[in-house]
Amino acid sequence: MLVTGPRWTRCCRTVINSVHNAFRGTIGARRVLAPSSTTVGSWRSKKDDSRLFTPIPIRPSPDDINVGAELTGVLDKAEMLKVILKFSNRKEIKFLCLENGIDSNLQQQAFVSFRKYCLETDALPADLHVVLSDILQGAGHVDDIFPYFLRHVKQIFPHLECMDDLKKISDLRQPANWYPSARGMNRKVIFHSGPTNSGKTYHAMERFLTAKSGVYCGPLKLLASEVYNKSNQRGTPCDLVTGEERKFADPEGKPSAHVACTVEMTSINTPYEVAVIDEIQLLKDVGRGWAWTRAFLGLMAEEIHVCGEPGTADLLQKLCETTHESLEVRNYKRLTPLHIEDQALQTLDNVLPGDCIVCFSKNDIYAVSREIEARGREVAVIYGGLPPGTKLAQAAKFNDPNNSCKVLVATDAIGMGLNLSIRRVIFYSMIKPTMNQKGEKEMDTISVSAALQIAGRAGRYGMKWEEGYVTTFKAEDLPTLKGILAQTPDPLSQAGLHPTADMIELYAYHLPNATLSNLMEIFVSLSTVDDSLYFMCNTEDFKFLAETIQHVPLPLRARYIFCCAPINRNMPFVCSMFLKYARRYSRNEPVTFDWLCNQCGWPFQLPRTIIDLVHLEAVFDVLDLYLWLSYRFPDLFPDEKLVRDIQRELDDIIQQGVFQITKLLKNSETAVSTNTPDEDSFVMRQKKSKYYREAGAGSGGTRGRLTERLLAQGLLTPAMLQELKQEWDQQAKRGSGGKGAGEDDDDPFDGGKKGAGRRKGYRKVK
Repeated sequence: MLVTGPRWTRCCRTVINSVHNAFRGTIGARRVLAPSSTTVGSWRSKKDDSRLFTPIPIRPSPDDINVGAELTGVLDKAEMLKVILKFSNRKEIKFLCLENGIDSNLQQQAFVSFRKYCLETDALPADLHVVLSDILQGAGHVDDIFPYFLRHVKQIFPHLECMDDLKKISDLRQPANWYPSARGMNRKVIFHSGPTNSGKTYHAMERFLTAKSGVYCGPLKLLASEVYNKSNQRGTPCDLVTGEERKFADPEGKPSAHVACTVEMTSINTPYEVAVIDEIQLLKDVGRGWAWTRAFLGLMAEEIHVCGEPGTADLLQKLCETTHESLEVRNYKRLTPLHIEDQALQTLDNVLPGDCIVCFSKNDIYAVSREIEARGREVAVIYGGLPPGTKLAQAAKFNDPNNSCKVLVATDAIGMGLNLSIRRVIFYSMIKPTMNQKGEKEMDTISVSAALQIAGRAGRYGMKWEEGYVTTFKAEDLPTLKGILAQTPDPLSQAGLHPTADMIELYAYHLPNATLSNLMEIFVSLSTVDDSLYFMCNTEDFKFLAETIQHVPLPLRARYIFCCAPINRNMPFVCSMFLKYARRYSRNEPVTFDWLCNQCGWPFQLPRTIIDLVHLEAVFDVLDLYLWLSYRFPDLFPDEKLVRDIQRELDDIIQQGVFQITKLLKNSETAVSTNTPDEDSFVMRQKKSKYYREAGAGSGGTRGRLTERLLAQGLLTPAMLQELKQEWDQQAKRGSGGKGAGEDDDDPFDGGKKGAGRRKGYRKVK
């Protein structure tokens, strides 16, 4: 039976008084509310940490019964506002907020939220309603509101009740303990220390090749591929594992005992006899350093061979102390002499065979290449945005003694991963854009480490030139170069760390309403790192991608994986396709070969301007992203083989474009660009292309099942097949192709314009 009337009112007041008693204390002569055992403790945030937390809106249910109004009557909103404002302005209340972990930033948001909640809610909780009624009638004090205010604050800021847990999750002071399997082994750590061209990696690789099992961890796909090829040539079966590719030495796909991989793909759960970690000085890299730290601390190998700059030795020694392991250092000297010239180049008329001009921007690459070719010299071009196959083709062209190309123009992409027959390195500029730990781009003089790495490419041992030379293009830069190369790189003091998916999932459990970007930001802010050994790697790219797909409904783990994708966020077309991939994944729609071709404008045609070339480079990155995702979500990215096939075709097309880069530059000035085909011709080419791919799917491009079926049904004759094949070959030779028409979503990266073939928004070369 429902109890009403005075008896019910007395029961409610008894409950309210018990709540008051739990919070009563004394400040001065007044009896006010004080923190009790139910408060969040005495945690204090770092400066501005609280700005990362946004209040969760409290939305009352419209079905709530206004029990408080039945007990004490309807409250006067205007008078209630005066009471709440008086409560918010009291110094004692602000002090109590601080005692409960609610700093000034949170207080401001909390008071606004509480006031809005009280004024806009038609049915307040009965206990709060009765307390406000007592205060309005002079039977209570404004301080009596605090328990209910605190309850509200904990609802809108759930982190207040789990701050201790959050800080424990983000305690990164002992990363060596994250890898118990490695700690259970008695690992032997050997550091091969030396400058570029000293043979340090060679000696480590000799041990790798003779071991029963081994793993090579390199910074680039090119290096991993080189180890994969050389190992198999030497008779040591070796597999290749990169973010976008898996290759097995065994034709049947049986895993080999040796693996060459990019460092991010290193398995820390597989035991090996020997592990080689190349370019160990990249522990300091603000973006990728965490991968080298993880490999060094977590690899399960009896012998760990690390190769890199001498300045890394002290840091490695300290890291070994945390793992209770000893470090053996083997020092190497440069195998060929390197001379700094007394004269700058000053003019491109002075370029000699074997010269490599190093630029730090694409615009400089284009300008220098054109000027050299205007003087009748052929040029090879290498920069970071080129596909691996194109880089190798340009390197082979430059290295070939029978080729007329004797000059190389490159960025610092030549610093590692390519064997180049360079006689002299010429720094076109000494100013290089770099990324700091905050993710901000800075223009500064090239570092000692980078200068030594690039200059050391001259006079490579075992190639054409027995001695190396280095100079600058501008006379005023030469003293700077001499000063830099006379220095020793600063010793490394810190190794990079990065939160794992498991850590972020735990954060999401405690803060279910926070976005992934916000979770990462909070994690970094609350993290505790041993500053004497480690630093937190930059997470700006991760947060950028998280914000890009925040509105796309994805499971947290899938969202985290998407945000780890290796994407250049300065390329709008790539970011646009990243968003479309995520949208299709969220709708459980397979990202098929046909859909991708429609977006990227396949079949591709030869670039006629630099703008076309830059676009094709972006398309190559889009295909790379597809392959990267296909190994993580194979069900929804099912056409890995077909995409890899057209990526090889695109690599060849980009190679041809780079071979005639001067012509592309001239066409850019005269606004000669690729003509957009009409939709009918595009559709016809798509159908032909699809037919030939399906027809050639079996037996390495010979008659496939579809071909045999059409021939058997009489729908296709051998003569028709040959005629169609000839027609397609002729089109391919002419470089015919088109741009895709139509997209599945409006795209915020291209101003809402439709059509994958459009290039507005990414015409500017950066």
